[in-house]
Amino acid sequence: MSVSRSGLAIAAALSLAAGAAAADTKKPAKAPAAKEACYGIAKAGQNDCKAGPGTSCAGSSKVDYDGKAFKLVDKGTCVTIKTPKGNGSLTPKA
Repeated sequence: MSVSRSGLAIAAALSLAAGAAAADTKKPAKAPAAKEACYGIAKAGQNDCKAGPGTSCAGSSKVDYDGKAFKLVDKGTCVTIKTPKGNGSLTPKA
């Protein structure tokens, strides 16, 4: 049984149309979540930046849960993060 050229053209057109329809239903890529600095939650050496006097930046905190060091977390989650020294803070802690 042979397939005519017009039959192949129709099959190809239907295949392309089905692919285009499927592509239209895909969700767009999700944008990265907004971040905020959360103080007092980083373990020693795991802060993102600002670890107080005598430190340079990321990874420079010397103690766990230093109130002057922060980690970036998803916006709105900071104050719900619990540590042995209390919850995270949006501002530096003493």
